[in-house]
Amino acid sequence: MRPPVRNRQVWSSPLRRRSDVVEAWTVLAVAVLLCVGAPLAGLAAGWWAYEDTRAAVTEQQAERHRVRAEVVGGPATFRSQAGGQQAFRATMRWTEPGQGPRTTTARVAPGVREGDRVAIWVDARGRAVPPPAGNASVWQHTVGIGAWAAGVTAAAVLLVQRAVRGVAMRRRLAEWERDWALTEPRWTRREA
Repeated sequence: MRPPVRNRQVWSSPLRRRSDVVEAWTVLAVAVLLCVGAPLAGLAAGWWAYEDTRAAVTEQQAERHRVRAEVVGGPATFRSQAGGQQAFRATMRWTEPGQGPRTTTARVAPGVREGDRVAIWVDARGRAVPPPAGNASVWQHTVGIGAWAAGVTAAAVLLVQRAVRGVAMRRRLAEWERDWALTEPRWTRREA
């Protein structure tokens, strides 16, 4: 008994159509793109996001600074924050070296009274701003953008593969129908 030569039998099969070959090569290309292309797209997008976010955080850290300010106007406006926490807006005053006293409105925690001193973040103009983002925020943004880019790339590859497969299936069915139209009269002994 002779061992079968698998590759030659598959590629020289009389039932193999051109659409079968196209579909086989498409599956190979999709596998390579999913295993190599999508991760590379995710890494490239993540690298870009890291550089961009790192520059923004560095800029924030350069222009924002923390000051100890005194509450001069009691908490007036109630605001609900994410996570169920509550914050109030109050008028704050502090002395900036070389510029004298400054005032702004900032968020304060519940229970803060007039005359209390709290730490707030301000920008160069003296407006109250959130604290600058840290390294955790940079990495969170980087991983999120990288994963999103890899997922979108994988989805695009799979959509293209599905379209190619649909076209190949239509052509295969058309070829089978044409061949059956030639073969049927011989099998059924009917005249076409």
